[in-house]
Parts: sequence; structure tokens; C-alpha cells
Amino acid sequence: MQTVVLSEVQTALCVVFLLVAPLALAGVALMCAGLGRSRNAAHAMLAALCVIAVATCMYFLCGAALQGYGDDGGRAISFSGKHWSWAGKGRLLMMGLPVDGSPAFLAAWLGVLSSALAGLIPLGSGADRWRLPAICASTALLSGLTYPLFAHWSWGVGWLAQLGTNYGLGRGYLDAGGAGPIHVVGGLTALALTWLLGARRGKYTSDGMPMAIPGHNAVFVIFGALLALVGWLGLNGAGALLFAGVDPSRIPLIAVNTVLCAAGAALSAAITTRVRYSKPDASLSANGWTGGLAASSACCAFIAPAAALIVGFVAGALVAVSVEMLDLKLDVDDPGGSVSVHALGGLWGILAVGLFGRLEAAGAGQLLAQTVGIATLLGFALPATWVLNWLLNRVVPYRVSAEGENQGMDLYELGAGAYPEFVTHTDEFMR
Repeated sequence: MQTVVLSEVQTALCVVFLLVAPLALAGVALMCAGLGRSRNAAHAMLAALCVIAVATCMYFLCGAALQGYGDDGGRAISFSGKHWSWAGKGRLLMMGLPVDGSPAFLAAWLGVLSSALAGLIPLGSGADRWRLPAICASTALLSGLTYPLFAHWSWGVGWLAQLGTNYGLGRGYLDAGGAGPIHVVGGLTALALTWLLGARRGKYTSDGMPMAIPGHNAVFVIFGALLALVGWLGLNGAGALLFAGVDPSRIPLIAVNTVLCAAGAALSAAITTRVRYSKPDASLSANGWTGGLAASSACCAFIAPAAALIVGFVAGALVAVSVEMLDLKLDVDDPGGSVSVHALGGLWGILAVGLFGRLEAAGAGQLLAQTVGIATLLGFALPATWVLNWLLNRVVPYRVSAEGENQGMDLYELGAGAYPEFVTHTDEFMR
């Protein structure tokens, strides 16, 4: 895909979208804090601030250069007579980037926000036991290397986007709002971290049965989900303008599809939990809502509203069922549901582009192009993320000590709790 040329109207719309996009960061941060224990709430919110700060600095330092944009062509290798771009060839510190309203600079602005959101996703999985220095170190890896690499591959002139021109697979890999580079990369990082950190103390009994450890504030969780919707409208709209080249007349469709995906997913999650547990679950319904948003990121610009509702219903059911399956069958202790919400929801949204996309001259090849993108995420991004974090864990230990986990991250790492006038829960309330 060549550089998108924006009209004045498109540029103005993109700026508005980017101004509201940070609400997605606030929403995800609130959800991570609310789904953890009360004795770790301040730590969770400070960690979110640190993630955003580290991600911003690392993307500015080298992430933007690695991602690149548009006509720079990127760094390519030749294979079978074709040129495949694997990385951008921008300069460090965003040097040489025009500081104006150009598409390249707007894309860098979106990259700053997107890398920060991808960095926030693993916080939910590492809740109650992930040390703050390790959080910052892991975020630096994600925002400086993993995120920009896959963003280059999937947006602009990267090799996944070139599958259409080089091999005739539809229009190449399509992902308007960044389900792959943001949500799946963040969700797979969360999965790798749950393996490295291990389960929380008291999560599993001696015979391996999981114990319920409820989040401490359902209001935070649901309010965070509502904030996230506004931010997602901005992320999806800006991404579609900058990387999918959509006409401004399609912005209402993108907004409606985003809302329909979230609404269908929330209803589906509520119904699923009502059937399975006799009563709807508030936190799983909110997670279903966010899973629908993650699914919408890939397909919002390419499907009809009726298909968006179907995508949302499937995403919500997947989130509600997979949270339990990961917990019960695979011993994955994911307090925030990040793996199910972002990784699984994002993967489903990527696949939905090939299943439901209304694309001219795409044909059956579009589904294959989307499948190649999914295979790349699972076959490269997940193993690479695990290896990089495994190595980093040897230098900066990820897990807090048993004393720190029992005392609470707020007191142990920060010296003060989030709720000094109230008694926070200890493990005794579960016995």
C-alpha cells in the first residue's frame, strides 16, 4: 500500500479521533485495577502510568523508525523475484519526520497511542504479582521491538500487506484498527507472562482446582469498559483513515460497526454466563464488551452492520468460555482476562475480515491472507515474545516475593495503599 494522501477533512477527522483515543488507555487501566485485589489497586494504576510513559519514550526512540510509513518502502529482502519489506527505515528519535499534519506524522501519533495500549494489555494478566521494574522493562521490549515490527508488516508496505500484490491473495492482509499489532500482540505477551510468572498464591488448591479470586471493584471494570468504547472509536477511525485509505463517508459505518461489535459481545457474554452459572457475571460481561471492541478493530471498515453484530456475539461467547477454560484446563491465571479479551478477540476479528468482508476484487484469497497473518502471530510473535521475556526475567526478576504478594503490591513496592481509610481484603476472606 502506498502512502495515503489525506484531504483537509480527513486530516481534521483524524486529529479528532486521535484526541479521544487516549480514553481507551484510561479504560483498560481502570479495568486492570478493578479486576485485581484491593491491596494492589494503586500499584496497578501507577504501573499503567509507567507503561504509557515507557511505551511513549521507546516508540519515540526507535519504534517509529522500525515501523515506518508509506512510500519509504522499508527494509526489504528479495525472495522468488519479489521484494518483501520486513522493517521500516526511518531514523531514530523521529528525526526527519515532518512535524505537521502530514499522514506520516499522524501515523506516528497513532503509533505512540497504539504501542501504549498494547503495553497496557499484559498488566491484567500479571496483576497482583508483577514487579514494577519488570513491567517497565517488558514494556520497553514490546513498544520498541515487537509492536512496531508487526505494525510494519500489517500496515503500509510490510510483507503481510504485500500478500495481495506479490501473491494475489485478495487485497493483502487487512487490519484497519490494529487488532493484530495492538490487541493480539498485547494479548499473546500477556499469555507469555502468565507462563513466566505462574499463578497467584492461593489460586489453585493442592489437587489443582482453581479458586475464585474476584476483582475488588466491579464499578471500575464496567466504567473502564464504557470509557474504552470512546477511545476505540478514535483508534478505529484514525487507523482506517491512515492505513486502510477509507473515504470519510465510511466513518459512520466504522463507528456503528464498532458499537455493534461491543454491544453484541456484551449481550452474548451476559447470556453465556447466565446459562453456565445461573446468573450473569458483571466482570465477564464487561470483558466480553471489550473483546467485541478488540474484534472490531480489524473488521470495522470492511463489513456490514449485520455482520458486525454477528462478530460481536461470537467474540462475547468466546471470551466468556475461554476465560474459564484457560483457568480450569490450562492453569493460566489471568486475572484481567487479557488473553481471552485481546488475543482471542483480536484473532477472531482478523479472521472475520476474510469471512464477512465486503471487498472488491478480493475473492477467496482474502481469507487466506488473513489466515497467514494469524499464523504469523501465533508462530512468530508468541514464541519470540516468550523468549525475549524469559531472557529479561533472568536480568530483572518478574515476580514479586511471597512476602510482597501477601502484603500487597501497594505497601510492598509503593509504601502506601490505595484505600488508607478502609481495610483491604487479605486471603482470609476466601477461606
